[in-house]
Amino acid sequence: MKTFNEIELAKQLIKFPSVTPVDAGVMKFLEKKLKKLGFETKIIEFKEKNFKPVKNLYARLGKTEPNFCYAGHLDVVPPGNINDWTSNPFKPSIKKGHLIGRGANDMKSSIAAFVSAANTFLNKNKKFKGSISFLITGDEEGDAINGTKKVVDYLRKKREKINFCLVGEPTNPNKLGEMIKIGRRGSLTGKLTINGIQGHVAYPDKANNPATTIIKILKELKDIKFDKGTKDFQPTNLEVTKINIINNADNVIPKSAEATFNVRFNNKHTSISLKKRLNKIFRKISKKSKSNYKIEYRVSGEAFLTKPNATTFMIQNIVKKVTKIKPKLSTTGGTSDLRFIRKLSPGLEFGLVGKTMHKVDEAVSLNDLKNLTKIYNIILENYFK
Repeated sequence: MKTFNEIELAKQLIKFPSVTPVDAGVMKFLEKKLKKLGFETKIIEFKEKNFKPVKNLYARLGKTEPNFCYAGHLDVVPPGNINDWTSNPFKPSIKKGHLIGRGANDMKSSIAAFVSAANTFLNKNKKFKGSISFLITGDEEGDAINGTKKVVDYLRKKREKINFCLVGEPTNPNKLGEMIKIGRRGSLTGKLTINGIQGHVAYPDKANNPATTIIKILKELKDIKFDKGTKDFQPTNLEVTKINIINNADNVIPKSAEATFNVRFNNKHTSISLKKRLNKIFRKISKKSKSNYKIEYRVSGEAFLTKPNATTFMIQNIVKKVTKIKPKLSTTGGTSDLRFIRKLSPGLEFGLVGKTMHKVDEAVSLNDLKNLTKIYNIILENYFK
């Protein structure tokens, strides 16, 4: 009987300095662990011009439906100044009942919990009807170009069927059991450049100050009331994140001004409808000020909602049974790789507590890790009942 302890496996995974998009050997390590459990595995590396190559892993045990898939990422954000940590971020340590290390809750420990849960399930259910699969990427914290998005396209071409997907992101704000994510807002980033006419500040009539134009535009953007939100989503919101005017002299009206903004939007909008609305503002104000504008957009994902089904409520009840907390079905927070996976399968996100993710001394409670493993195991037991 093979046994994988979630705490020991989490420690082993954390030891790999797999800062996006560096693999550092962690994908091969996990592949070997899954092969020992009987999974058929494939490491898929994707490359694209101007982006570094990324290794991804798809593993499946079983050939029949339903196929229950666990999705996650083994890449982590940089640790920052290692001297700020109480211990080396890639030499995991246990202090006061917590496992400390980069990726401890975002999200190597969650992956370890599901491997351990699958191990326990398979030891008890050698002939279950269906399949268990893993979709693991190394490009979630980065550009997300050569990661899950391309794995999903690859699986669709292979006609791989996934019936439900559980993403192990750290969904809980403060306590294990607080929150399940059933959707996410969309994210649209815009970089706006206004070109005017450079000149002397004492002769503004002979110049055209782009700063004046961009200020008017940004004010109108901030004054937009996109919507009041919905039952499932917060109101759509726009935030200005950068304002930049390159000018080395205080007595010169600049030639150009730049600003970057981000819109987090609910499912009342699409990136296309938002672009049309914003472009009208740029055209209107630029025309009045006799300036030229340039806008570059980047869409990180569209808003989506997975309508709760029997599996959603089953998972919600299991979480409540183990943690004594009924988790809220939420769409708050940033984006996740479920925005890609939803094209292949319905799903939800549930993992650890995210309070320390991306921080110095990122940590996970050992008790939470044990309970998450228990939750994942009961989910498998119930799903294949």
